[in-house]
Formats: sequence, structure tokens, C-alpha cells
Amino acid sequence: MVTKLLSVGTAVPAARLSQPRTRDFFAAQPNVDRLTARLIGAAFDQSAIESRYSVIGGIDQGSGLFTDDSGALRSPSTGERNAVYRREAPALNAAAASEALARAGLEASDITHVITASCTGFFAPGPDFLLVRDLGVPSSAERTHIGFMGCAAAFPALRNATRICDAQPGSVVLVVCTELCSLHIRSSRDPEQIVASAVFGDGAAAAIVSSAEPRRSGAALDVGAFSTAITADGEEDMDWTIGDHGFEMRLTAEVPRIIGREIAGVVGSMLGEDGSPIEDVDAWAVHPGGRSVLDRVQTGLGLPDEAMADSRAVLRDFGNMSSATVLFILQRILADDSLGSGARIAGLCFGPGLTVETALFTRVESAA
Repeated sequence: MVTKLLSVGTAVPAARLSQPRTRDFFAAQPNVDRLTARLIGAAFDQSAIESRYSVIGGIDQGSGLFTDDSGALRSPSTGERNAVYRREAPALNAAAASEALARAGLEASDITHVITASCTGFFAPGPDFLLVRDLGVPSSAERTHIGFMGCAAAFPALRNATRICDAQPGSVVLVVCTELCSLHIRSSRDPEQIVASAVFGDGAAAAIVSSAEPRRSGAALDVGAFSTAITADGEEDMDWTIGDHGFEMRLTAEVPRIIGREIAGVVGSMLGEDGSPIEDVDAWAVHPGGRSVLDRVQTGLGLPDEAMADSRAVLRDFGNMSSATVLFILQRILADDSLGSGARIAGLCFGPGLTVETALFTRVESAA
């Protein structure tokens, strides 16, 4: 039985942040001078994002952990921010997982393994434990948590799930990626922090990966090859560290340029092992680290606009939700009936390092 990605479920917090309103909120902060206001305006207006979602609610409403009565951003400690993660992440995990199970026609009792990934908060017993406890997953299910691998973590999680399914036929693996990036917002004059404030949002996504016989007919993805590449430089251009007042993201303007310079070689190696040219790929799931990242990938690979449509749509509607984002894109691809059985899908994710994670899938129609 070929290992398949049977379904994807997604969940976002209730609070929807309009990009223009959020821009104006950051531009109105007390420490923002005229130059910083221009930088904020440019970062938000050129982001190709219309909305994002946040667990901290309307950040411009005041009288909360993150804003005072005057509308100024507070600077909560890392512990205070992490307490919100501990409170809010489990419900999003469970919502995304429940949707993925329902789409696959499975019950929580069918799960044999759980893999979770996140880089925006930590606690123990962790999200993997709570999914078992709260969803009714068998207590014997083997659990793995992937922490702090950044935006690229979904593909290592899917890769581990695939290895399990290949080695243990009949396995059903629940993979859940949840990121609450808004917990780490801050007011800053630093262009890198301004970009982070302009692009990151909150969301959760879950996938069912299985080598068992499907319970429900419909579209699924045969899971193919994975690969990992580390770019020649970029280690100091994308990183994610723990500070006293939240996690601190460094995302320099060099990141899109590095990706654009090296992406053709990475994809050539990925497809070379499979014997397929770029032209044979029918759909692309490219992690939208930002609009400029998508632009550089599209130019570097010579892709038509339609190849980037799903990635740009997720960026527009949700922003960059770190590791969960590429699963949102794969959910759209699974729902796209214009892609027939046998369609080839290539996935690209980018993480600290600078690391490029890739995955290949084939769309199939599963028969129950």
C-alpha cells in the first residue's frame, strides 16, 4: 500500500486582522518616527496580504496583555506570552485535527502515531500529549514533537510520518502544525522586525498520512520523495531566538535573493532524482515566506502565474503562519478538481539556516 496524505484540516483564531488597520496601529506607536512610519507603510502595503488571524484579538483595542488604554503596545515577558500559547494552542490543534479526521472518514481511535510541530511556544506535557488526551487517540499512540524548525517544519513532520507508514504498513499518522506568531509582536524601528510584524499570522493545520486502506473515496496525495538542502549562505539572514520579551525573528532582505539564486539548483536536484522536468509539475505548494520570496521562486524557476496562485491566495488571506502555511496550500490543491488523477505536485518550504525542504506528491483518487 502506497503511503498517502489523505486529508488536511485547518483552523484559525476568531480575530481577523485587516492589514491596513494593523498597519495604522503599528505606525501610530509612540516610538515611531517619520522614517519608521514610512518603512511600516511600505512593508504592510507591499506585503500582498489582506488579512491575518490572531489569538490576541484586536491588537488595537487596548486594556490587554499586549496593549494599554492609550493603544500603545506593551512588552510582555516571554513567560507571559508563552502562557497565552499554552492556553490557546490546544484548541486550534484539536480543531484542525478533528477536521482532518472527518475529511478522511476516520476516528481518533484509528490514529497510531501523532507528530506535532511548532516554533512559537513550548510546554510539557505538550501538544502531542493533549491531542491524545482530548481527542480520544489511543494512549498507546507513539508521539513525536518537532520544535523550533521554523517555517519549514511541516515537511520534516510529513517525512517522518511517511517513514513510519512505510516501515509499519497500516499506520495512521496525525500530523499537526500550530503556530501563534502574533504572540511575539513588538514595536520596533528595526526593518527586520517591521517586516515580521507585517507578514506573520496565526493558524493550525493537520494532515492524515496513512498506509492503511482508505475509509473514504476521494482525492488524496501519494507521498513521494523528500529532500533537504542548506544554501551556501543565509545562516545569519533567517534565524529565530528566544529573548526576554518574546521570540525574536531575524529575516533580512537577503533571504529572497538567496532563495532566488539557489532555488533552480535545489529543484533540479529534487526532480532529477524523480526523473521529471519542471514542466511536468502540475501544481506547486510554495511556502509564502513573503511576497518577495514567491516572486523570486517564480522567476528563478520560470513558473507561470497560475503555478503560484494557491501560494499567493494563502498569503493574501492568512499571511505567513510559519510551519502550518504549506498545509493550507496543500488543502487547496486537494480540493482543486481541475487537477486530475496523476497530477504531479511539488512542495517547497524555507526555514532558518537557510534551509530548503522539498516534497513531491501525486494526486490520486482513492477508492474506499
